[in-house]
Amino acid sequence: MIYLRPIGRYDSPSGVIYRLGSRYRKTLNANKSDRMEIKDKVDILDQMFTIYDDFLADKQVACEKGCDSCCTRNVTLTTLEGFRLLDRMGKAQHDLLLSDIRTREGNERFMPRLTINQMAAMCAQGKEIPEEENRPEWGSCPLLTDALCPVYENRPFGCRCMVSRANCAQTGYADMDPLILSVNDVFLQYIEHIDALGYSGNFIDILLFLDTDQNRHDYLNSHLNKPASETGLIPNHPVQVLMIPPEHRKAVAPILEAFRSIRPRG
Repeated sequence: MIYLRPIGRYDSPSGVIYRLGSRYRKTLNANKSDRMEIKDKVDILDQMFTIYDDFLADKQVACEKGCDSCCTRNVTLTTLEGFRLLDRMGKAQHDLLLSDIRTREGNERFMPRLTINQMAAMCAQGKEIPEEENRPEWGSCPLLTDALCPVYENRPFGCRCMVSRANCAQTGYADMDPLILSVNDVFLQYIEHIDALGYSGNFIDILLFLDTDQNRHDYLNSHLNKPASETGLIPNHPVQVLMIPPEHRKAVAPILEAFRSIRPRG
């Protein structure tokens, strides 16, 4: 998730825990992963991305076409996002991009040990979140072509929410509004919840995992049970608590309300 590891930017991780009210928990239960077909999960993901785009519409964002400083090989995503991405590729694009990924499969990359919902649960318990090695110098995204993303329209949330108030190439880092970071955490938690029977991991590992017929079949039938040592991926978890700092709760409330209105559109 590159910059998206939320712990560490809070003085007191337990202080950011936002315990869900009964109305919101009812919505989460209605959208439980084991109750939905894959097309409904993808539809909910599409609606969430629209909500996020609307949220960003009036924010100061310097990102533009050809800006690729933040496009590293350290992005993570869920199996749901990976399925959505692969499913919307044409065969020629699929064969070309997956071939490029396989040629660099052995390169170093960020491989998370905890999902964001696991981290939230640990915060709620007052536990310390372990540091995870994540280096931008491990290289750029293997999908980049002439500084452009060939899957931009269907990019995962980890790419979609990487926005900066200043040009990263000039500053050397992403200057992100703290509110946007908090909103990003909420979206990441909910996306994982929708895909609670799936996996999270580096986007390279997720795409290669789903590109085999057996793994894809197992995912679509909610039969994933391979160990992390074999896949390099980690199981997802449902939302128990949200990570929202007190100073951002009022601003985040409309987003939570928008989530409550999401229903599969059939």
